[in-house]
Amino acid sequence: MAGPEETADFAALIRELKDRSGLSYGVLAKRLHMSTSTLHRYCNGDAVPTEYAPVERFARLCKATPDELVEAHRRWILADGARQRERKAAAGTATAATPATPAATATAEPGTSTPAPATPSAPTPSPSTPTPTGTGTGTGTGTEPTTTPIPTPNPGPRNTNRPRRRTTLLAATAVAIVVAATALVPRLVSGGDNNGDRKQEAGSVTSTGNGTSSASPSSKAKATSSPSPSTSPSDSANPAKSATAKTGASAAPGDKADGGAATAAVPLTVTSRPYAWESPCSQTYLVDEDAGKVPPPPTEQDAPSWVSALGAVSADSQYLELTVQGTGQETVVLQSLNVRVVQSGSPLAWNAYTMGYVGVGCGGGVPTHSFDVGLDATRPVATPKAGQTGLPYKVSESDPEVLYVTAAAASHDVRWYLELAWTSGTRHGVLRIDDQGKPFHTSGMSGRPRYGYSLDDSAWVPHQAD
Repeated sequence: MAGPEETADFAALIRELKDRSGLSYGVLAKRLHMSTSTLHRYCNGDAVPTEYAPVERFARLCKATPDELVEAHRRWILADGARQRERKAAAGTATAATPATPAATATAEPGTSTPAPATPSAPTPSPSTPTPTGTGTGTGTGTEPTTTPIPTPNPGPRNTNRPRRRTTLLAATAVAIVVAATALVPRLVSGGDNNGDRKQEAGSVTSTGNGTSSASPSSKAKATSSPSPSTSPSDSANPAKSATAKTGASAAPGDKADGGAATAAVPLTVTSRPYAWESPCSQTYLVDEDAGKVPPPPTEQDAPSWVSALGAVSADSQYLELTVQGTGQETVVLQSLNVRVVQSGSPLAWNAYTMGYVGVGCGGGVPTHSFDVGLDATRPVATPKAGQTGLPYKVSESDPEVLYVTAAAASHDVRWYLELAWTSGTRHGVLRIDDQGKPFHTSGMSGRPRYGYSLDDSAWVPHQAD
């Protein structure tokens, strides 16, 4: 079996699900819309899916339990991380093995001799130029041409003032630069430049999730004595947090320690799925369209595109799936999960569409680490579901956690987000979790027309009470 231990563990689980289902590779591949060879590679550990969606479809098709779905997600995260580490290591090895490109112009190495330029020969008189003659002892005409050196014109006195004048100019320029730098450094160190203060504060909290940590006085002194008072977001961003920016998690404003004197990368990432389904029957969306203009319900993995195209809003409740993973070997403690309401008003007067099909049953259990949020409350809080333990949890790169949040709204239209407080050693911070930089949006649907999709009629029909 190829691949590291994480890949082997992932392959073992999905192979177990496949064997238990009793379905062949061909049947599963056809239902999953993938080739049989690709499915073979996943089950053998020769490859890892680049996205979790096909893994989830595979597990549900094999009748996986809620606990097995959580375990499949966890093992896929570890296997995908191992695959990315292998790819980076292979790329680094290939780069180190590439021979250096020779310079365009070859330079002589120390200790090697270079051929001296050929000394020009004495000028040969032109045939058209008359040359003086003289007596000689040779045969023939009795005369031989002789070469008379041509006098070189006097170039005149050498101008020695030009190099001296150039040297004086360069020295004066250097003195001016030193004086200007001397006057500027105290201003930067003292923080007198308001624009510089703004840049420094912006550098400590960026959209990539850069957080803060407590710093010793010596490290503060080093940071203060730096000539540059600010850090550009591109330089301070941790590559591992690039993924965080696209998942909707970022450092909350004001996430600073000791006045923001020192900053460090947040040691964890959060991947949010704001349109996950606990079950199709439990998920309903409000859409400002008549039933005849609304397309059929999507699958769970296509729900984000469906919601975006229609401008739909989660109705009655919203089910979030949050995957929290450390970026290193150190342990990160998740201290608390807090709810922040941006706006609250009357429910939307739109039609409600339930994702389950009419006449088709739905099922599902309650996974571990599940929280309820009542958005109608004056101060909503995230509380563990009955019988489950709440925060704190511990995560690291090799031990992620998946949290499930069910946010309910019956009488309000609410825009909101979450804040995850964390600590790791002497570092601490707060990570904002939202929908790709926007607040989550959940609205009540009491009294609104509700529809379900009929497979027999291929149309939305009025929903019947369960």
